[in-house]
Amino acid sequence: MPMYTVRPFHRDAGDVLAEHWPACMYRLPNLHRRFSPDASPAPQVGARERWEEVDPVLQALESRQEEILKRLYELKSAVDGLSKMIQTPDADFDVTNIIQTDECSPLTTSGADLDLMLGKDYGALKDIVINANPSLPPLSLLVLHSLLCERYKILSAVHTHSSVKSVPENLLKCFGEQTKKQPRHEYQLGFTLIWKDVPKPQMKFSIQTMCPIEGEGNIARFLFSLFGHKYNAVTSTLIDSWVDTAIFQLKEGSSKEKGAVLRSMNAALGKTSWLVGSELTVADIVAWCALQQTGSASAAPANVQKWMKSCENLAPFSSVMKLLK
Repeated sequence: MPMYTVRPFHRDAGDVLAEHWPACMYRLPNLHRRFSPDASPAPQVGARERWEEVDPVLQALESRQEEILKRLYELKSAVDGLSKMIQTPDADFDVTNIIQTDECSPLTTSGADLDLMLGKDYGALKDIVINANPSLPPLSLLVLHSLLCERYKILSAVHTHSSVKSVPENLLKCFGEQTKKQPRHEYQLGFTLIWKDVPKPQMKFSIQTMCPIEGEGNIARFLFSLFGHKYNAVTSTLIDSWVDTAIFQLKEGSSKEKGAVLRSMNAALGKTSWLVGSELTVADIVAWCALQQTGSASAAPANVQKWMKSCENLAPFSSVMKLLK
């Protein structure tokens, strides 16, 4: 038995405004549609509504929306097509262009290859900044700098960090003097060497986003890659092996380790004119510099002595030898 009853609300004509429905309290007319001419202005509760077509104003609005979305899609497709034609410094490039081939390719001579390897940056110069300790100058990086200057227009600079009290005059002028200064944008590459109190050489190419590359061997690999050499997997592995051997055993190892490395070099150079194959590689540069820095050149075997003379006949090596005097 209900506690109390409530009288229903009525209009003037006696129609009940609300009734109990399974899913809703009461029904309201759809404001977005019109009733057919023969239907009553307001549908009665419980009656079956008869709707006519959508309001023309609403239909025109939907058509306009579809037209705008279509134009936006066409614009997006056009922008996507343009973006694929522009190569930015941080854009991904097709890896098929850098797959190692079976044969060593010749050195590249155009600046376009730098754009391919380092990314194209409109209106800005690509800068390589290296920190090195003057007490143990990275000779291989100086040789590579000279070789790069033969291929590209490089803006070179040498600075001294406040952590270093004094730097020998020959190290301050290790890049020589540029007599003809040109506008910065006319160079292809910037090469800055900072003499700084660091345990090992450090390099940054993209100052804002790149973590520093540490170690003379790793930096030498990066710089030599700018020549555009392409090797197969076996040759690349041999080059990396000789670079690591030169740094960790020939340069930093014990006398026993150095002797073993010299014997291995002598055996390899008995078969080929260079450490890996018939052309100069970064392995030759790093190994030659390691021999110069450790003073092991005079005690080297015959094949190694002959190989060293071949290196010193090249101008970049002979210019570095002046720094050792």
